[in-house]
Amino acid sequence: MKDPAGIAPMTPQSTSIKIAAQLRERIIDGYFAPGQQINETHVSTQLNLSRGPLREALQRLSQEGLLVSKPNRGVFVVELTPKDVDEIFGVREILELGAAELIIARPAPQRKWVADKLLSIASSLSQAAEEGDWARVQRLDLEFHTALVAAPGNSRLLRAYATLATESMICMTNLQQAYPTPNSVTHHAVMADLIAVGAMVELRAAFHRHLSN
Repeated sequence: MKDPAGIAPMTPQSTSIKIAAQLRERIIDGYFAPGQQINETHVSTQLNLSRGPLREALQRLSQEGLLVSKPNRGVFVVELTPKDVDEIFGVREILELGAAELIIARPAPQRKWVADKLLSIASSLSQAAEEGDWARVQRLDLEFHTALVAAPGNSRLLRAYATLATESMICMTNLQQAYPTPNSVTHHAVMADLIAVGAMVELRAAFHRHLSN
């Protein structure tokens, strides 16, 4: 485990949801590495909390698939294989294209509103890539795709996508196979433009190229 400064102390009033959010971020950024055990005593001391709320948080993250409980051994960060990456990005493509179809079925002004929002993120993403800030590129990449999935306003679609987005961040942090490439960065503006004009056939091909890149 890295230096304990990686986790900020929390007050007794903190909820298990807030604890889970902080641990989720530390899993995403690699503070807790794939396969690493989450030591309850260590973490509860760092958080300045009893083990009760921490265990609730760990259970929540286990339900999300980010942690794995091993009998008589403890709780460990999930290890994602190249096969897992293929599955994650394959399901992402299905959900994102489903969201895109819902958006494209709407009137042109609504499509343009979504496209303008996505283009703004795409612009920031390109700037981050030019500056070589690949950690920010990763964040903005998922922000773009999450904004797309959120745009139709379907809460269940977004909820189904949330865990995949987190798993994607873990993949990008730890597996070269899932890391964004300079070419893939340019895809975002193209996809946003296709949404604006309602070109679903072309958009389907663009998404497949991007998510299988």
